[in-house]
Amino acid sequence: MNPADLGLPVDVPSTALFTDHYELTMLQAALANGTADRRSVFEVFTRRLPEGRRYGVVAGTGRVLDAVENFRFDSAVLEFLRERAVVDMRTLDWLSSYRFSGDIWGYPEGEVYFPGSPILRVEGSFAECVLLETVILSILNHDSAIAAAASRMASAAGDRPLIEMGARRTHELGAVAASRAAYVGGFTSTSDLAAGFRYGIPTVGTSAHAFTLVHDTERDAFQAQVASLGSGTTLLVDTYDVAEAVRTAVELAGTGLGAVRIDSGDLLLVAHRVRQQLDELGATATKIVVTSDLDEYAIASLAAAPVDAYGVGTQLVTGSGHPTCSMVYKLVARAASADPKAPLVPVAKKSTGGKTSIGGRKWAARRVDTEGVAEAEVVGTGPVPSALVDRQLLVELVKAGEVVARESLEAPRERHRQARAGLPLSATQLSRGEPVLPTEYA
Repeated sequence: MNPADLGLPVDVPSTALFTDHYELTMLQAALANGTADRRSVFEVFTRRLPEGRRYGVVAGTGRVLDAVENFRFDSAVLEFLRERAVVDMRTLDWLSSYRFSGDIWGYPEGEVYFPGSPILRVEGSFAECVLLETVILSILNHDSAIAAAASRMASAAGDRPLIEMGARRTHELGAVAASRAAYVGGFTSTSDLAAGFRYGIPTVGTSAHAFTLVHDTERDAFQAQVASLGSGTTLLVDTYDVAEAVRTAVELAGTGLGAVRIDSGDLLLVAHRVRQQLDELGATATKIVVTSDLDEYAIASLAAAPVDAYGVGTQLVTGSGHPTCSMVYKLVARAASADPKAPLVPVAKKSTGGKTSIGGRKWAARRVDTEGVAEAEVVGTGPVPSALVDRQLLVELVKAGEVVARESLEAPRERHRQARAGLPLSATQLSRGEPVLPTEYA
């Protein structure tokens, strides 16, 4: 069964209105003056990384491909546009048969990126490409921000697993996308069942403080949970007195108790005390899970603590302080006329305030040193130097309107692990600093 076929709220049948009003008014004017059919190249890039970040993570590419396929103007959408007089009848007629028929190249999902990296390249007529700007940016900006935060947290956690628990801290559909992006970035599971259903991400969860509080005693709550879920369950031990709760937990579940969860207090101190108590009670294999508003810095501070897993919510789904990547979608080349054989002309915005861009269709490659460690992100518009031909980063995603790069979620997850491992060691430092690789223009 493919969950996407069920038409559930975790999927949107049409993405056509996930756009800005002016995309359609530009289309109307372009259709009227004959520029709509000019062959055009748009690129997604960011001029800078969020302050203090050493690298970015490409995430959401799979969702972008879905969005492009589902960008259709059905009768209800067209009627909405007609009633609001957003565009004229000629434009509505053009939209009624809209299907993206161009090409899309991009960094594969899970890859890392840097300022100026051509993360996505969209080629086709001006008309069909310009409409995709908003939906592409909304997906990539959100998912890449979450994946970057997840990557930093995964790096800080080392081999300890991370649980995504942020569904109650964001939009209900955003939570599903956040779970997916976090998994790409290195998280191992999610508490969100919609994400598990939609994307096959492992789901976990046992009980909250409410379950303990609804019982007359903590012992009653633990006994009910163990009876229902077995001794391998995870018991939440910080509702009242932690030490007493741990004693009761082991007494009821035995030394085979799966785990205890700590959700408050001085986590470093409490984790050490709980570990010592569990060992003294013979529950040496019982794991300790900590939650409580963690971010990458808190996770790093617990590196020496006897913690076995982390649960992260708010800080993850808000990008740990950077909920967007500031990616933009800019026209970088266009034909001089609507003639299919007309050569492409580089174009670029010229402005003050750091908003300039570089014209021309870009390629990108990552140069490595003699040890195979990345040393520069090289971006160019001309011929690719022979030494970099095998190090190119962009791959074909859509060809003549057909998606050609579908992959399971495990692929970008593993790709990111390898990409991060190929960066200089300073990439994983949490201290503020410049991007770990310089961007060079060839």
